[in-house]
Amino acid sequence: MKPSAGSFSEESAPTTEVFASLSTPVVPTRTVLLDADPAATDPVAAKRAEIRRYFHQTCELYERLFALIRDDASLYERHEPLRHPLIFYFAHPAVFYLNKLTAGRYVPERLDPALEAMMAVGVDEMSWDDLNTAHYDWPSVAAVRRYRAAMRQLVDGFIQKMPLELPIRWNSPAWLILMGIEHERIHLETSSVIMRQMPLDELRHGDELSAEERRLWGACRAVGVAPSNEWLPVAATHVRLGKRDDDRTYGWDNEYGSDEIDLPAFRAGKRLVSNADFLEFVTDGGYRETAWWTEEGRGWLHYTRAEHPRFWTKQGNDYLQRNLLEEIPLPLNWPVEVNCLEAQAYCSWLAAKTDENVLLPTEAHWQVLRNSVPGDLPSWKSPPGNINLERFASSCPVDACPQGDFCDVVGNVWQWTRSPIMPFKGFEVHPLYDDFSVPTFDGRHNLIKGGSWISTGNETLASARYAFRRHFFQHAGFRTIIEEPGNEAVTAGSRLYETDQLVAQYLDFHYWDAASGGFDAAAGGFDAASGGPATRLGVPNFPKACVDATMPHVPADRRERCLDIGCSVGRSAFEFARFFRHVDAIDFSARFIQAGVRLQQGNEVLYEVPTEGELTAGRMVSLDALGLTDAGKQVLFMQGDACNLKAIYSDYDLVFAGNLIDRLYDPALFLQGIASRLRPGGLLVITSPYTWLEEYTQKSKWLGGRREHGEPLSTFAGLSRCLGGQFSLAHRQDVPFVIRETARKHQHTIAEMTIWRRSDDPSATIC
Repeated sequence: MKPSAGSFSEESAPTTEVFASLSTPVVPTRTVLLDADPAATDPVAAKRAEIRRYFHQTCELYERLFALIRDDASLYERHEPLRHPLIFYFAHPAVFYLNKLTAGRYVPERLDPALEAMMAVGVDEMSWDDLNTAHYDWPSVAAVRRYRAAMRQLVDGFIQKMPLELPIRWNSPAWLILMGIEHERIHLETSSVIMRQMPLDELRHGDELSAEERRLWGACRAVGVAPSNEWLPVAATHVRLGKRDDDRTYGWDNEYGSDEIDLPAFRAGKRLVSNADFLEFVTDGGYRETAWWTEEGRGWLHYTRAEHPRFWTKQGNDYLQRNLLEEIPLPLNWPVEVNCLEAQAYCSWLAAKTDENVLLPTEAHWQVLRNSVPGDLPSWKSPPGNINLERFASSCPVDACPQGDFCDVVGNVWQWTRSPIMPFKGFEVHPLYDDFSVPTFDGRHNLIKGGSWISTGNETLASARYAFRRHFFQHAGFRTIIEEPGNEAVTAGSRLYETDQLVAQYLDFHYWDAASGGFDAAAGGFDAASGGPATRLGVPNFPKACVDATMPHVPADRRERCLDIGCSVGRSAFEFARFFRHVDAIDFSARFIQAGVRLQQGNEVLYEVPTEGELTAGRMVSLDALGLTDAGKQVLFMQGDACNLKAIYSDYDLVFAGNLIDRLYDPALFLQGIASRLRPGGLLVITSPYTWLEEYTQKSKWLGGRREHGEPLSTFAGLSRCLGGQFSLAHRQDVPFVIRETARKHQHTIAEMTIWRRSDDPSATIC
């Protein structure tokens, strides 16, 4: 859509003079250590200054990358069809800070609610990511620049005043700032990948760059004949994976925990696979011979009609390679950059050619090689490889950076592994970013390791774990290994995430009446439980009961569009879809949405329930078992903040907020916003047991359950006061529910359901 002017006026644009005293080179940078500097006179003040400097370096570096774009109009083009236009990525890291600080209740109000809703999610082709450009009224580039400046001023002030204890741990506000910094550094890299796919004339390059820019964005000039590769033996070993809780550097949630593997002996390529190596595969018809490709790879080939790597261009009988700011004759001695499907096909081809069991390494194989490279970014005087933008703004020859017996264990390009990313034992979701890792635990995202030339911050660390879908492109290549047939290292891939205790509890809460017995983890077989009971301890299924109680109040001619806000794992959305033509199902938590999406896609979702002590039993549910397969097609799952929804969520006949109101950080704000999303005469249905907790909502924002001016205020009275101006009460009743804790322990709770009808008066107000 056409870019709008944005909400920040020129007069209100913050000045960046406040940052002038922090002027330091944007590279090289060193990721912040979490503990105190023993040499510092005032360790807390020194750490605060270090975080502040790292924050501003990150913002400056990101903006210098986007300054390479010659014309603002280019930011609105879709250069990578599986990702948003670059205007999204220019704004997204900035709004991330505000969205997380708001969710953590560290800031009292937002800078721009509309921008922060629009730019919140949608970056990895998830089914709940909205990549439909028609749904976006993109802001102007000037408005985003003003927003970024305002964000910098706000966060700078926050860093200077926030409570700070050392070492920094993940419940600290400083952890949240580091999260925002490392998140922006991820998008520095992913945005540069998109820019490599832009027409070169849309980027400033050559003589258009200043001397400083040429130093920062200069590519390697060393090209030549590729060295022959060889496989070096690596002895059998025991390897531990996972970041320790007391590690001195910031980590993403998927990095923590542990896994220990006895790894058989193997041979590993001394160097990364070069362009020359891969060119043999191309000229031998590798993209035409489907026998080398996995089923997924063949599907990708059929869809893309690819004939060579994405960053190559055919010119007569030769190839050119597109780098960030130039196109050069294919540098044969640089590493090839491909997606995982192409890397897998090359391994199959080379295995047939050499009669060896050639494979991609697992995460454990890479870790064994990495353990031989001493140190990490915070302790390196200079890195041992082409990383952290300290050598080139491109890859370089595969033999330029020896690291022990091997080259490029660290840096140059990321290295695909054959390991789908899965959680380690002891994995815990960070409560303020539960959609960083969990959506990738689906067997479809493979780990990349080692970092690339533009990897900075956390990405450079030995503990870093990043994963992409196998058809995605990054600055990524690969190394080959050889294992003895039948002695291949096991890779996780079948362990899905429904064993998360909270997700499993909600799955059981929503679907117990249709769950069949599954694998019993304690007995090592299948239990005898069967699904289909009408009640649990005499109480019907709660989501279904809510829908059954609601629908008699919905006229037959008002059943077009429904919004299930706070949909959790989806049962009420599927039930409403039996009556409505379309249901939008929105939840803040990606880990809940993921379960609903799997059901919608026709999968049987497995989860575990505790029986007694450490014993558990498996359960399995599907929409087919519920008779909801057809209804499920009318549901669209999306991730969103109930208190700050995108404008596209509107024009509903019914909004259902099931057990949500007392879990919002600002329930009155939610009610103010939801009225405009209903058609006149539409219904707002609220259920809640009114269990207000300061863990979720500041007491000053509770709608009820507290005293006001010394007098008790019930939540129903608070709701009536809030909604009375624009809604009338249509129905009120109790709806009980039971939550299973173990086979012999259950929680019995009674929620109140209130149904409110929106008036036809547009001038009426709420709260």
